[in-house]
Amino acid sequence: MGSTAAASASALPASAGSGENLVLILDYGSQYTHLITRRVRQLGVLSLCVSGTAPLAALESLRPRAIVLSGGPHSVHAEGAPTFPEGFLDFADGAGAHVLGVCYGMQLLVQSLGGAVEPGERQEYGKMEVEGTAPSSALYGEAETGKRQTVWMSHGDEVVRLPEGFEVVARSVEGAVAAIENREKRFYGLQYHPEVTHSPQGMETLRRFLFDVCGIKADWKMQDVLDEEIKTIQSMVGPDEDVICALSGGVDSTVAATLVHKAIGDRLHCVFVDNGLLRYKERERVMSTFESDLHLPVTCVDASEQFLSMLKGIEDPEQKRKIIGREFIAVFDDFAHKLEQKVGKRPEYLVQGTLYPDVIESCPPPGSGRTHSHTIKSHHNVGGLPKDMKLKLIEPLKLLFKDEVRKLGSILNVPDSFLKRHPFPGPGLAVRVLGDVTQGNALDTLRQVDDIFVQAIKDAGLYDKIWQAFAVFLPVQTVGVQGDQRTHSNAVVLRAITSEDGMTADWYYFDREFLVDVVNKICNNVRGINRVCQDITSKPPATVEWE
Repeated sequence: MGSTAAASASALPASAGSGENLVLILDYGSQYTHLITRRVRQLGVLSLCVSGTAPLAALESLRPRAIVLSGGPHSVHAEGAPTFPEGFLDFADGAGAHVLGVCYGMQLLVQSLGGAVEPGERQEYGKMEVEGTAPSSALYGEAETGKRQTVWMSHGDEVVRLPEGFEVVARSVEGAVAAIENREKRFYGLQYHPEVTHSPQGMETLRRFLFDVCGIKADWKMQDVLDEEIKTIQSMVGPDEDVICALSGGVDSTVAATLVHKAIGDRLHCVFVDNGLLRYKERERVMSTFESDLHLPVTCVDASEQFLSMLKGIEDPEQKRKIIGREFIAVFDDFAHKLEQKVGKRPEYLVQGTLYPDVIESCPPPGSGRTHSHTIKSHHNVGGLPKDMKLKLIEPLKLLFKDEVRKLGSILNVPDSFLKRHPFPGPGLAVRVLGDVTQGNALDTLRQVDDIFVQAIKDAGLYDKIWQAFAVFLPVQTVGVQGDQRTHSNAVVLRAITSEDGMTADWYYFDREFLVDVVNKICNNVRGINRVCQDITSKPPATVEWE
């Protein structure tokens, strides 16, 4: 069942929202936790994902109307298994909050209330059928007895005795408890995952829980997010203070900059850093767009030699990310110093386009016993920032997913062609050249391969159907035959994925003719490449990037 994690509740800004229409997701390590957050938002309700072991005071301050306990890879009987903070059940009861346990979350709820959970005689994984056992239920509605639906199960333990006041409203065809309710106490549980597409009626169950059971209103809109963020930025930044923004040329930093510019005007000073790790002609293309379409004041800094000299000989991907993060901040500090000389006052803030998946993936899963360094990956804009950084951060997008950022950008009139750009990692090509990025001609070779691949996708009309497409340079050489001669050249990998938010992804299936054409173009036009592979791994088990 994999694992992901959530941001600390205590770290959430006041603008995150709280009160009568807030849904709080307590994360216990399920790979699907982020999907619950997204599904709730898709229904027009603000949801926030926080650690399942967050302090009770942090939860109380958010005053949620509903709380969802996520699934997780643990058994409630395992030593050190995560649980909600002491006093949580009394808090939920006193606050009038409705609680829904999903998978591990349901078992945790049952055990904590005096029921019994034991290892199941049969483990249930994958698609299963469940059958309604009550003539009427809060989660399913009326006349549900005997009615079946397909759901996604993933559990080894099962509930064998209910706490007082609970009723079984659905069982699996194997007889395991699949759904429970205690309407008086406002406690509910689902042994399966309603948030995944493999549970076709799962969204309807979530809809009923939110609107019919909890009485929540679907009043969360992107315009409200924009208005709230502008107020937050204006209250944070003094009337005489200046702000710098790191523009990468991607959707996230561009939308963040446009939003902050709307809030404080020309006191925002943007800088685009050429770190030597950009895509083919990226610098020229991006600067042209900033100037002609977005009308943002941008200074371009060529720091490619600085970055590449620090990365020379470095092979560890985490170390590469940390170095890049450190050098970015050094460049920004230098830019801030020069700006101070120009305007007479040093900027206090740095804007970054950090997204919710960045925050989630950079935190350890609860119950793992891990520290912040044991992550899926560190982001230079989350886990890679130096502790002695002199600039305070403004991250207006840190609670949004990618598709939500695009909607926000549309409201801000960011050109559609820019909003549809594929994501590009903060460390750039450093995580697409495996090992030492300065080896031979690896970066230029990768740029050419990547440009051929992406342009072919655009020419075929596939660009908007794909979440992300790129090439990876492998630090291995393979034997080939080119021009009737034996060659010993490098191999590259092509990766294209579909996704909703980058947290999970499937590989894109290209027609054979398309792949044959792309491979021929690469091998015939890029010197030093004699083998092209395709990555057909989903996420999970793989991540999107190779490093």
